[in-house]
Amino acid sequence: MNTGTGKTALITGASSGIGQELAKLFAQDGYNLILVARSDDKLDRLADVFKSNYGTQEITVIGKDLATEDAAQDVYNQVKAKGLAVDVLVNDAGVGLYGLFATDTDWEREKAMIHLNVLTLTQMTKLFLYDMLARNEGKILNLASLLSITPTPLMAVYAGTKAYVYNFTQSLINEVKDTHVTITALLPNATDTDFFFKAGAENTKVTDEVQDPVMVAKAGYDALMAGKSKAIPGGFKNKSYEVLSYVAPQETLAAVMRDKMKQKPEPDENEPKISLAWGIGFGIAVIAGIALTIGYKNTSDFTKAKYKYKAKSAGDTLSDTFSSLLDTVVDSVVDAYQTTKAKAEKVVSKAEDVEEEVAV
Repeated sequence: MNTGTGKTALITGASSGIGQELAKLFAQDGYNLILVARSDDKLDRLADVFKSNYGTQEITVIGKDLATEDAAQDVYNQVKAKGLAVDVLVNDAGVGLYGLFATDTDWEREKAMIHLNVLTLTQMTKLFLYDMLARNEGKILNLASLLSITPTPLMAVYAGTKAYVYNFTQSLINEVKDTHVTITALLPNATDTDFFFKAGAENTKVTDEVQDPVMVAKAGYDALMAGKSKAIPGGFKNKSYEVLSYVAPQETLAAVMRDKMKQKPEPDENEPKISLAWGIGFGIAVIAGIALTIGYKNTSDFTKAKYKYKAKSAGDTLSDTFSSLLDTVVDSVVDAYQTTKAKAEKVVSKAEDVEEEVAV
């Protein structure tokens, strides 16, 4: 169904990865395209493929290094000079950098990353959003990350830039809520692109759980078209990570992410493993925690304050131990979700009783 026929989508970072997959979806849906990336040659080849496979009528290629000063303004000027109106803006372009901030990473690369991930995205949004509001129509998709809602040692600056993107996007959503313009944040987990190689993190543990960029792009595209505020691809597991990022102590989250961002260890048959009993025990604790969270939503502000204080105190004490188990717990809970659903519902039904005990 060519719902976008006659409309134009501008995609940055369109030459590879999630950006390329998003561009493909727009092409399939009948959109005219403005493709932006550093490599003109890659974009030209991609344009030929889209024209051949999907019959895309108009494709404009803009070769631009978006990490340079006023790159967004230059892109905007080129678009306006061609008499084009952008109906959908996709701010996909972004880079990462791996290593200890104080000793391993290079400032010039970090500065370019901040410029690309933050400054260019912000200016692109400002320029094209103004035009969309003038027409009272348009859509914007900003690529954030699951790292935007959790501290991430060894990729501290990158995670900081994505935290900005997510917060910025959610703020703008409120500002434009009374218009026909919608803005969406895409929060993928680690994705199978060249991102980790370019960041110098290709041998980290997190690369063992990368997701398909086709799936990630489709989840972002569907959320964008539906006007949703955010999309977290990957099903229940990744949504569980989101919930944990809101309720777990920051110290614990930082420790968990530090472990996930470590280099892969050498194979060791004698490496100690977490027992099944530990996994089940903590899985039950997480399910109980979900029930407490549901009950917590209905408590008074005073009770919430007491609960937060107790949770913070307990979290500070258990942070080091919990961090080594949390990731395994999430996997255990996801695997057991279907079989424990009925029991969890019974726990939820007793949430008010549990809430009274928490408040004491």
